[in-house]
Amino acid sequence: MSGFTLLELLVVMVIIGLLAGYVGPKYFAQIGKSEVKSARAQLDGLGKALDQYRLDTGHYPNTEQGLAALNARPSNEPKWEGPYMQKNVPLDPWGKPYQYKQPGEHSEYDLYSYGKDGQPGGSGDNIDITNW
Repeated sequence: MSGFTLLELLVVMVIIGLLAGYVGPKYFAQIGKSEVKSARAQLDGLGKALDQYRLDTGHYPNTEQGLAALNARPSNEPKWEGPYMQKNVPLDPWGKPYQYKQPGEHSEYDLYSYGKDGQPGGSGDNIDITNW
């Protein structure tokens, strides 16, 4: 009979474990980077929709109207020509709503996501993604 010895099987298992230990962290780091890139792309799209809203109405929606004003006419906005987005305002890649303030502290409006942790500040996956 021919077959593998226990020692040969253990050596193969150790090699597979070493490869998984090396490749796994690099793979999951790429996933985090793609979420940040996705959030930046969504912020850019939301910014363009907000700019179109401003071109039509002469101003950005205020904080109370929020990003919902991109899809539904605010009650006191006769110049609204929307909807300004084909779909509803997306959640950020971590499933949380984007934050919007107008007037902003950093520009005419502040549009941002708090990242994976949902808290201000942070680094890596937890970094804040902003429009400023």
